[in-house]
Amino acid sequence: MKKTALFLMAAALLFSGCSSKKSESKKSIAVFVPGIMADSPIYAKLAEGAQSAVEEFNNGKDDSAKAEIFIMEAGTNQAEWGPKITSLCATGKYDVIISSNPSLPGLVEPISAQFPKQKFILLDAEMTGNQNVFTVGYEQTEEAYLTGYIAGLMSKNHKVALVAAQDYPAMNNVLYPNFEKGAKDAVPGTTSDYRVVGNWYDAAKGMEISESLIKTGVDVILPICGGASQGVIAAAVNNGTYITWFDSNGFSKAPGTIISSAMVIQDKMTAQVTTDYLNDKTEWGTAKKAGLKEGFIEFIQDDPLYIETVPADIREKMSNLVKELQK
Repeated sequence: MKKTALFLMAAALLFSGCSSKKSESKKSIAVFVPGIMADSPIYAKLAEGAQSAVEEFNNGKDDSAKAEIFIMEAGTNQAEWGPKITSLCATGKYDVIISSNPSLPGLVEPISAQFPKQKFILLDAEMTGNQNVFTVGYEQTEEAYLTGYIAGLMSKNHKVALVAAQDYPAMNNVLYPNFEKGAKDAVPGTTSDYRVVGNWYDAAKGMEISESLIKTGVDVILPICGGASQGVIAAAVNNGTYITWFDSNGFSKAPGTIISSAMVIQDKMTAQVTTDYLNDKTEWGTAKKAGLKEGFIEFIQDDPLYIETVPADIREKMSNLVKELQK
């Protein structure tokens, strides 16, 4: 009886262990949202793109072959992103973690060493040489340059500024320099300022910084600071100055105040990289770029609020510039 009981117990444990282990035939994806989807259209598009790709992949397949997807909203406190990614890896449930943020390669590098079997696909980021990581960076030289160019054209005081959430390589080496160059190419002599909030959520600090810039004569500001952008918008509305918007269509956030929206087509890109992963086509260890020519960056020109807010001669200049960059 004792032997029988021990055998049954061992069998039960074995069965339990097997049933809790992820099926080898199924692929499991975690989408790590470094923010809150309701407050950030680009992160909502991240989740939407991955979900649509999984749904298309699963269509007509048996349940045992269907891919699984889990979406985690990590919030705006970047100090928590690393521990939360580590927790996802530690579960061992997910073959790949898909996310999007320029700061993620720096967070993922040590985590990847800790979990050598974990794969990562990172959008809006650049990293090469790690065989567990694939990145896609948007040609944000184009996006930042276009945004700076219209800021320069629209600035009456010839003073523009960028308010960033934080310093990071893409911001310091790509976004701000090309924003500044665009403004100066549009109107020689235009000056550009740069300020840092220190996080992705402090709207009060964003407003305080913007108010101080406006007092110096800055009349066009580009916010790239997540939730803190709401404070930048409030300052511009209160003072009758302008905002240029980045990574999504922001015209409706402040009609008459937001003069442009340059955006990445995040859902389309996420769907593509997710589909490639599901079909074993991911080129691990490499980094790719996509921009205007490939259809993953757009300078919005057909929104009625753009047409109402920006004079026709400036819209024509922007249209010609977009065509030139698309060649």
